[in-house]
Amino acid sequence: MSSPSKRREMDVMKLMMSDYAVETINDGLNEFNVEFHGPKESLYEGGVWKIRVELPDAYPYKSPSIGFVNKIFHPNVDELSGSVCLDVINQSWSPMFDLLNVFQVFLPQLLLYPNPSDPLNGDAASLMMKDRKLYDQKVKEYCEQYAKKEHITNSTVDEESDDDEDISEEESVSSEDDIAGHADP
Repeated sequence: MSSPSKRREMDVMKLMMSDYAVETINDGLNEFNVEFHGPKESLYEGGVWKIRVELPDAYPYKSPSIGFVNKIFHPNVDELSGSVCLDVINQSWSPMFDLLNVFQVFLPQLLLYPNPSDPLNGDAASLMMKDRKLYDQKVKEYCEQYAKKEHITNSTVDEESDDDEDISEEESVSSEDDIAGHADP
């Protein structure tokens, strides 16, 4: 059997040679981002997400840590951290699985079949169970607002500063906080 480091290299290379855009972090194979497209015939179709992957030293014997970098509205994805609640990764991971399984099977299944009874996003789970039509609409709004190709090409720091610029351009000078914050010339 090959060593964990050889297996890590092989799995990352297989991912890079497939249809996924992979961007390494700090020039290593332990942390990287993967461009992930929403599955066809789902509410997430047309959406593009940057998925952050961290491989533990014991990979493939220990599961990868994955999370959405840009926002997604889903009962099993924490809206703030992007953490994913997925049994096959969190509890029943096996060295038989590889990174292609994560992106070709596990994440598409998660988006196609959300589980509102085990939520990380209580608002999404509640809305899904109470008003499916409104839930579907909100998922599509999030895809439109946060899951376009241009949202993942910028780093998250750039996105935050862009958001700050948009806010400051829209605010009027009549805000008391704004006036109090400026020094006299």
